[in-house]
Amino acid sequence: MTTSTEAPPDVRAHLAVALDLDDSVAALRLARELQPWFGVAKVGLELYSASGPDVVGALMDLGYDVFCDLKFHDIPTTVGRAARVVGALGATYLNFHAQGGAAMLTAGVEGFLTGAASAGLPAPIPLAVTVLTSDDHAPAHILQKRVQVALEAGCRGIVCAAADVHEAKQYGPRLTTVVPGIRPSGTPVHDQVRASTPEAAMEAGADVLVIGRAVTDADDPRAAASALASAVAASIAR
Repeated sequence: MTTSTEAPPDVRAHLAVALDLDDSVAALRLARELQPWFGVAKVGLELYSASGPDVVGALMDLGYDVFCDLKFHDIPTTVGRAARVVGALGATYLNFHAQGGAAMLTAGVEGFLTGAASAGLPAPIPLAVTVLTSDDHAPAHILQKRVQVALEAGCRGIVCAAADVHEAKQYGPRLTTVVPGIRPSGTPVHDQVRASTPEAAMEAGADVLVIGRAVTDADDPRAAASALASAVAASIAR
């Protein structure tokens, strides 16, 4: 399969590559290889634990917006201080568990924004994690509750499954929705029990699609990334 040329900026802005590796050299090599199709790089607990905060700056130097997928959940003071550090690093996105409540989320949001401002950086986008894509047992009312607490705390976006995007935007129309668990048709869903195809997620109104193993573990990651970007471009055009 041949790959297409670089995806246009409006397509790349919708796509986040999940660099779920424990080696910064391998992660940065993969980030360079996939940059023509992705505008956001997700740094999760595995890579952050292995490489520390330096990986954020390295990815920014490659031209990526960085999503620190650290899912902070602790007492408000601890979350606020940690978020301030991440804000000063230059991350565009940082997430917090909405389950932690309004006081914790508020501290995280304020810390993240303050950290960015203190470093002379643009205001970043704090995200509240609503219901994990691996959780298919959450009660029906919980999404609304967690979106509302995210709004009260000043979050500018949420992390949710594609199936929850439409409902979530009924409560917070201006929220940026970041959707993990994206799997092109015919690829394994692994532990993402509430997975979605990129086309379905875009149709639901998702803003950023997080793609990991479907591309990074593919036999030809560049071809997989190109096909994914083409699918998103087609969805945008419709």
